[in-house]
Amino acid sequence: MRQAAQQKPAARGAPARIALAGHEVLLLPAGAAYLPAERLLVVADLHLGKGLAYASQGQMLPPYDSLETMARLLALVAEWRPERLVLLGDSIHRQTLMEASLAPVAAELAELARQAGLVWITGNHDPQLAGLPGMVADELVFPGDLRLRHEPAADGLAEIVGHLHPAARLPTRAGRQRRRCFVASETRLLLPAFGSLTGALCVSDPAISGLFPTRGRVFLMLGEGLAELPMAALV
Repeated sequence: MRQAAQQKPAARGAPARIALAGHEVLLLPAGAAYLPAERLLVVADLHLGKGLAYASQGQMLPPYDSLETMARLLALVAEWRPERLVLLGDSIHRQTLMEASLAPVAAELAELARQAGLVWITGNHDPQLAGLPGMVADELVFPGDLRLRHEPAADGLAEIVGHLHPAARLPTRAGRQRRRCFVASETRLLLPAFGSLTGALCVSDPAISGLFPTRGRVFLMLGEGLAELPMAALV
């Protein structure tokens, strides 16, 4: 697997380009997808307020994860200048703590809304969203029947989804390292979790590998670049 990773690295800092239902999609090393024709930036699974949720259960973590997540997102929006920013579900970690979760990042959220039209897709952690800048939807539909939604579906339609927080293990001199990743096929793109305090699920888990029975492509996030590997090398 180390040899495969060395054979197909993306240029440092360069996005990887894929085609999905007739749309060009750029996979960004920061963990987001960009659709140039639509000027659309897509991120999944921010899980804002996760540190707060842990603290409410007596697990005291530094309450800075949401600020760090939003700082990275603002930098990405400033770089790509999208017309719309799609937040692909589970933007809020706990529905009942939504107001408290957003309060520490209110200024950052207002700045995001100033720079791009926000589209909040509902997720399993935040099935009811209200009072937010922008629009709320269960999914977006684009030409070619391309769906942008939170969870993968078995309806055979092309989709960009999140929810599963994909990651893969890569051998390095310091031992095996787990890295977040994109997973893509001709009809599905699974995004990594963008939130700073999110867990990850290995691509070998049936919940992910079962979604890509043939020709799955994995794009590992390696610092400022991406490295593509065939899924068969990781499962």
